[in-house]
Amino acid sequence: MAALKLKYISLAILVVQNASLILSIRYVRTLPGDRFFTTSAVVMAEVLKVLTCLLIILFQRKASCCYNSIVIQYKDTLKLAVPALIYTLQNNLQYVAISNLPAATFQVTYQLKILTTALFSVLMLRKSLSRIQWLSLLLLFAGVAIVQLEQEGKQKETTVTGPSQNYAKGLVAVIVSCLSSGFAGVYFEKILKGSSASVWMRNIQLGIFGTLLGLLGMWWNDGLAIAEKGFLFGYTPMVWGVIFNQAFGGLLVAVVVKYADNILKGFATSFSIIVSTVVSVYLFGFHVDLLFTLGAGLVIGAVYMYSLPKAAAPSPSTATLSSSSHSLADGAGDSETEAFLPKSVLVK
Repeated sequence: MAALKLKYISLAILVVQNASLILSIRYVRTLPGDRFFTTSAVVMAEVLKVLTCLLIILFQRKASCCYNSIVIQYKDTLKLAVPALIYTLQNNLQYVAISNLPAATFQVTYQLKILTTALFSVLMLRKSLSRIQWLSLLLLFAGVAIVQLEQEGKQKETTVTGPSQNYAKGLVAVIVSCLSSGFAGVYFEKILKGSSASVWMRNIQLGIFGTLLGLLGMWWNDGLAIAEKGFLFGYTPMVWGVIFNQAFGGLLVAVVVKYADNILKGFATSFSIIVSTVVSVYLFGFHVDLLFTLGAGLVIGAVYMYSLPKAAAPSPSTATLSSSSHSLADGAGDSETEAFLPKSVLVK
């Protein structure tokens, strides 16, 4: 009974975190008035994440382990520079995408990261996919394509986006974000196989590089404007809410995800698409037609199908035991990998 309650609580947290971040970013980026610098928001989220993880490690009285993992084992820390760079790019691209795309359209299109992650897993980790998973990837691609066709037709009929929004720019941003998400997740899993470092330690290592790279990107893109107006220009309570959601939401998911199996995570992602669409109708005046419903339905079904466990092939008992232990090890690696994804937006 307690385990069932934990699953339902996990489901609720995953859905709320998934949907709320996208909707809140879309809301603050479409409000009239001064706009905050998204590059500064990415840096602030990384700083808060690092400080939170440091406090947790200090509370656990493992400060010496922190020094040892980051400084003494510096080669292990340097391995995280590449995924940190990709995640920083991805977090910035998500702001660009959500600023230029309807929240529901972004939520559906962003599921392409499942496709890119699967393809990179096959190419880089030599993982095998079941027939159902390959079918689900085809359905996923078809669903996203239908949604894009629907949006393109809507763009031709009437001006849906505001004058400061560019649908093509948002679409390119979300596609590049999906590619970077897939590659970073698989690369992260590959270099950290068998690592014994804790979730909090890995987030500190990632956050250090993420903060430095984020500051570099902020200086390159908005340096002059920030020097003139200030780092916190345009920050409102709602903007702070978005930043806290991005920083702490991902850490919360990292803790909760251990209680959620793949089916539950797939269901949470699917349900968050529905929540985002329904809220977008009332909050942003988003129009849902038959073509969007068909495309989103295919994506939701594909996400759920992909999360289904593979059918176990009959084998001798010893082979079964070996396969089970290997599967558990892989699962642990996957869930740990997911703990460091920017989570910002969606659970795998």
